[in-house]
Amino acid sequence: MRRSLYVILSVTCLVAAQGAPAGSADQTRYRVTVLNDSGAQANSVDDLGLVSGAYTLPSGALHASLWAFGHQLDLGTLGKGAGLSSRVQWPVKNVIGLVSGISLTDAVDPNKEGWSCAFFLPNPNFNVCLGFVWDPLTGMRKLATLGGTNGFATGTNDLGQTVGWAETPVRDASCVPPQVLQFLPVVWGPGREQVRPLPLVGTDTSGAATALNDRGQIVGISGACGFAVGGPTGLHALIWDNGVPTVIVNPNGAPYWNTPMMINERGDVVGFMGYPGDVAGNFTPPFMWTRNGGVTFIPLLSGDIAGAATSINEQRRVVGYSNDASNPPNFHPWIWQNGQLTNLNDLIEPNPALTGPIQLLFDINDRGEIAGTTTTGQAIIATPIGGSGY
Repeated sequence: MRRSLYVILSVTCLVAAQGAPAGSADQTRYRVTVLNDSGAQANSVDDLGLVSGAYTLPSGALHASLWAFGHQLDLGTLGKGAGLSSRVQWPVKNVIGLVSGISLTDAVDPNKEGWSCAFFLPNPNFNVCLGFVWDPLTGMRKLATLGGTNGFATGTNDLGQTVGWAETPVRDASCVPPQVLQFLPVVWGPGREQVRPLPLVGTDTSGAATALNDRGQIVGISGACGFAVGGPTGLHALIWDNGVPTVIVNPNGAPYWNTPMMINERGDVVGFMGYPGDVAGNFTPPFMWTRNGGVTFIPLLSGDIAGAATSINEQRRVVGYSNDASNPPNFHPWIWQNGQLTNLNDLIEPNPALTGPIQLLFDINDRGEIAGTTTTGQAIIATPIGGSGY
């Protein structure tokens, strides 16, 4: 299983590519602001500059959090139990104030699956996990499943549609215990009670939707049930265009871990893909896909062997992170723009508030603001302050 659980799926690469040298004089520089000082993650930043993610309570529970205009707001959970956790894990990408994520509830999962949420939320009592949408007027509301127990929400667009995956009552023979129920990619909304599954491809039995834009395009995965966190479920990387799926073909043919993470309004997609023979997902290269150019594998920083492309903006600036071969691995944040890959730590102004280097990058908006996390658990936002492009 993956050595790090910072993302939903494995993020390593077989061939270490040479990264570009650290920043030239005309590259964009960044000013870093610390949003929360310990045990926090900034995983999403919209075009208004609103940041969401999670922070750690004194009890050890995680709560989904929104940082806006210099203030932090605890979004709560879908239950009343004091030890329940919630989190915004994926970039949300809308400018209408909606936030989507996952939360434990007071109910207990009769199958004790752990579900996809177990990789991101402490859940010792096997509480049911559901996707949620939060808005400033009504707070957090749960999203329905497809008749099964658990659900997982990722992004929400400006039309009020949310995507993710949800369990059905069907017991899928391709599941790897403790997972037992089939799950399908879903779209919730725009109506509050609307939920519909997206079609899979071929003989695939389970899948997930990871991101969407405002043009009717959604990306995700389709494959076997597996353990509800990538692997065999990533047999196919997909883009649904107004509900019609198209496979984003992996050039190396690996039948697992083929996972889009984000799509922009141009329809460009970033994520990571499998490598032949790497069933455990320890050697998967990051990629960008465009309809005209197909798949381009993104290089890695010098000395690193693993990477994940996590977000892309309208200017086709891509952010993500990579890691070396240490055990445990050391992670490094990067930005890929104009064909050049650079460690973001080489582009930031000195900041005495930082207690450690930036480690992971999860999102970039169209203003070039980047959400991420440091090695010491500080949630940060990096704002461009000069150089070319902004």
